[in-house]
Amino acid sequence: HWTVFLLVIGLYGLTYVVDLFPRGDPSRDLIWWFHISFGLLLFILVILRAGLRLTRGAPGLPSEMTPLERWMAKLTHLALYALLVAIPVLGILLTWYRGDALSFFELFTIPAPFSPDRTTAGFIKELHSLCANLILILAGLHAVAALWHHFIRRDDILKRMLPGALGS
Repeated sequence: HWTVFLLVIGLYGLTYVVDLFPRGDPSRDLIWWFHISFGLLLFILVILRAGLRLTRGAPGLPSEMTPLERWMAKLTHLALYALLVAIPVLGILLTWYRGDALSFFELFTIPAPFSPDRTTAGFIKELHSLCANLILILAGLHAVAALWHHFIRRDDILKRMLPGALGS
């Protein structure tokens, strides 16, 4: 939970750091390399987390939650998982449509399986950015809901989300 959160925030931050360097600067290329490598790491962790959730089930929700709250919690988690899969997939496609190979911390490299296409890359870049913004909004709402549960409802939802807690 928290590793995924930190990766999402870090990846988002890298997109702003890269703008500090002019095009062609080796530092800019290095930042994109980190962005792509950590994006792939995020994708791997999300697939593993989703697999665990499918095999072990989701943590149970408190019985005092209303049916509407349960429905909203399930919908929010589904949307978060969908975005956590879509964003790296779009990033992979964007890298390839730009004509670049995909490198994972230089442990392995996958060349682009198709020719560069600026129009398609531009469209994918917009989708990638839109999904990145949506996940920040949704994660913010998720955090607000956890705080609401903690301070208003006074249940253990937030405590269960803390590092080392059951279900985190």
